[in-house]
Amino acid sequence: MIAARFHNSPLGHNKPLRRRLVAGSIAALACGAVMVWHGARSEASNVAPGTPETKLVKAVSVSPEPVADNRVAIGEIKPRLESDLGLRVSGKLIQRTAEVGATVKKGEVLARVDDQDYRNRLASAEADVTAAEAVLVEASAAEARISALLAKGFTTRANHDATLKNLRSAEAKLKSANIAFAMAKDQLGYTELRAEFDGIVTATGAEAGQSVNVGQMVVRVADPESRDAVFSIAEAAFTSDRRGRKIPAVTVSLLSNPAVSTAGTVREIAPMADAATRTFQVKVSLENAPDEMRFGASVAGRVEIAGAPVVLLPGSALFDKEGKPAVWVVSASSAVELKPVTIARYETDRVVVSAGLTKGDRVVTAGVNRLREHEKVRIVEGEGK
Repeated sequence: MIAARFHNSPLGHNKPLRRRLVAGSIAALACGAVMVWHGARSEASNVAPGTPETKLVKAVSVSPEPVADNRVAIGEIKPRLESDLGLRVSGKLIQRTAEVGATVKKGEVLARVDDQDYRNRLASAEADVTAAEAVLVEASAAEARISALLAKGFTTRANHDATLKNLRSAEAKLKSANIAFAMAKDQLGYTELRAEFDGIVTATGAEAGQSVNVGQMVVRVADPESRDAVFSIAEAAFTSDRRGRKIPAVTVSLLSNPAVSTAGTVREIAPMADAATRTFQVKVSLENAPDEMRFGASVAGRVEIAGAPVVLLPGSALFDKEGKPAVWVVSASSAVELKPVTIARYETDRVVVSAGLTKGDRVVTAGVNRLREHEKVRIVEGEGK
């Protein structure tokens, strides 16, 4: 019925007018929808036109804490007491009884040189002593006779003085002959090389039949009861240490078997670096070292040093300020400020900051390359505390 009436009405016969009314209604509805959407957006955002966009960043709240500095060095076992033994006289080596690895006792003969010449010198010195003694006996008797004659007035004072001079000269010659005899006897004894202490032969420097000079190393002996772990430490390891800091105990273990370990104490640090390697030699004294730690064995030395309070940050937090390291710090007003820092050392996935930050500072860890000084930021929830 409605369709029939509409069809029979005047509008039903005027199609252009009907199209214009429909189009106007659609336009009115569209404009209203747009106005409602703009109003809702304006109320939701509540941001004035022209306000800059707040950037999102990740940040952490820092708190400087002491971090243990674990250091590892590779070295070897060496004897604490090791001597290069050589003869005190030169000659032809006729015997060397000590071999590498042999155990020797104090006073044991290790080597000998031909002693014929030194025996002859001893015999000559002994003959000189006998001759000097005879001269002294004669001079003493002459002085006694002249003294008796001088007392009776049968000789002059000049004759007595001459005989007294001969007596003093004979006494001096006998003393000199006795010293020469003692030296010849000592040199004969020096033809034998004896061990100065109980130990193990670690090296030899001459063979039988070889002519050796005074002081030339013939046998090297080491004390097996006293051992050191010797390390070459880089120069940088000492620059960060404070003077007077107590050096902690060192844990020394075999590289081939880490289960074999012992504690040691640093007893010597070289005052100068090696000219070639620029490293310092550090000797660690080992008490009750296991038998497996033989001379020459490779070992690892581990030490844990309590460091000063530092801040650990990821490498992404670093920024460059005039060629020096810096970080972005979020202030109480949510503005970022670039703060210079001092880097103690760089590690694989983090940096150790030794100065420049205080407890409670909020440091930006992500998005640092997009920030500008005093720019407002918003910290992503859950990324910092």
